[in-house]
Amino acid sequence: MLAIFKKELRSYFTSMVGYLFIGFFLAIVGIYFMAYNLQGGYANFEYVLNSMVFVFVILVPILTMRLMAEEKRQKTDQLLFTSPLSVSKIVIGKYLAVLTVFLSTMVITMFYPLILSKYGTVSFKLAYTGVLGFILVGAAYLAIGLFLSALVESQAIAAVVTFVVLLVTYLMQGIVSLLPTSNQAAWLIFSAIALLIAIALYFMVHNATVAIGLGVVLEAACTIVYFVKPSLYDGLVVKVFNWFSVIDRFDNFMNGILDLAGIVYYISIVVIFIFLTIQSLNKRRWR
Repeated sequence: MLAIFKKELRSYFTSMVGYLFIGFFLAIVGIYFMAYNLQGGYANFEYVLNSMVFVFVILVPILTMRLMAEEKRQKTDQLLFTSPLSVSKIVIGKYLAVLTVFLSTMVITMFYPLILSKYGTVSFKLAYTGVLGFILVGAAYLAIGLFLSALVESQAIAAVVTFVVLLVTYLMQGIVSLLPTSNQAAWLIFSAIALLIAIALYFMVHNATVAIGLGVVLEAACTIVYFVKPSLYDGLVVKVFNWFSVIDRFDNFMNGILDLAGIVYYISIVVIFIFLTIQSLNKRRWR
């Protein structure tokens, strides 16, 4: 795993990707720091981080698009699969490498509250709780990007798909407010989600029988619940979609609250998508 980690980390800095990410990220941080804290006179560094969250939607696809898609395009994934390393170690090594690139920018970012404290009183609790939340959001998004990169062979397609998925999660609160709340609408929405899950499973395992079987079971379950006890759909759309709002839980960290439920949520996102990536690659390894 250490060899994979070193190889991936080196690749970010032998190409321009790592430097572009760090340079662009720090440039945006500097702009917001200047606007909010130096010129605006605010002593709250967390305002900068709150405005920075949208950058993940742009930068994470660029950072993760090559992780697995490039291996598939160049057919070097076959070399990885025939190596003594397990797929889980390969995936974790790649994830830790891209996470290290992100954390390297955050180490520099952590100095900004210290700089700000030279000009006035700064609440380090608020600032560094916000930094922790920001790191957790980034870690979750990187895991999602890794998984999506494992599903396709083209870096460009991986970048576009990741951008769309992250954009949807970023805008999830607004999207939820536009969704209908009736039982029938909820049934149709969950039926559509069941279909999407079946399609996603097919791309992961490339087994039509399994994907169709799961799709039929999920569609049947949604229909049975609707006709037997439609009240179960009351408010369910909002609850389910809010769960996918990665940004929603960041608000507590912004307010200086060390949200243990939020920490568990973000770590769960990381674990789930690393697990899904491993399963996707394991299926391809033994085809």
